[in-house]
Amino acid sequence: MLSILPLREEMNVKNDEIIKKTEEFAQRFFRQEATGHDWWHTHRVRTLALKIAQEEVADPFIVEMAALLHDIGDYKFSDGDEQKGREIVSHYLHLLPLSTSLIEKILDITSSVSYMKTLSPADKSAEIEGSPEFKSVSDADKLDAIGAIGIARAFTYGGYYHRPVYDPAIPPNPHISQEEYKTTEGPSLNHFYEKLLKLKDMMLTSCGKKLARDRHNFLVEYLNRFYQEWEAQK
Repeated sequence: MLSILPLREEMNVKNDEIIKKTEEFAQRFFRQEATGHDWWHTHRVRTLALKIAQEEVADPFIVEMAALLHDIGDYKFSDGDEQKGREIVSHYLHLLPLSTSLIEKILDITSSVSYMKTLSPADKSAEIEGSPEFKSVSDADKLDAIGAIGIARAFTYGGYYHRPVYDPAIPPNPHISQEEYKTTEGPSLNHFYEKLLKLKDMMLTSCGKKLARDRHNFLVEYLNRFYQEWEAQK
């Protein structure tokens, strides 16, 4: 038993070094990011995912790595090319002293966690979605899209792309398709109905569901107040 302890300590040190390198990689990647998918979003997702992972008995190393890399391969940062995004993450992971199986587990999560993937049944994988590591990262990412921070991020994203805050003449599309979601130029408030208000019921863990209820209620409260002020009732 004693002979195994130094090996475990060595593995922990090696993992800590890999996490540190990956954190620095993500910080550099998002240095100029201004759409709300910045380093601090990644940091919050990492923190939340690790919290959820404790309750889900998930592998904390896989969860932390996937959380740190989850947006780097997103289609928004690779000219809409999902495969190109996956290749960016894959290239980085293959520079690290990681096994092929571990790389594939991390890649599967980062390639599947986007909300956009939920809009196409063909993109869903029961095996990946059933893993506690995926559940932890997925819930953490979606939680950061709702509540007070989610509202701030929604308007930051819309402002970056010069979208109006609200236009009564352009109703939201609650049944938006994957392609429509990728190309929409609708007002920022539409995003609440096309994504944000749906996230509470998409949580996969008990911790995620509990946190989502409060954040969801804040979205509803905010929308009620928004319409009251729009109609000059407040």
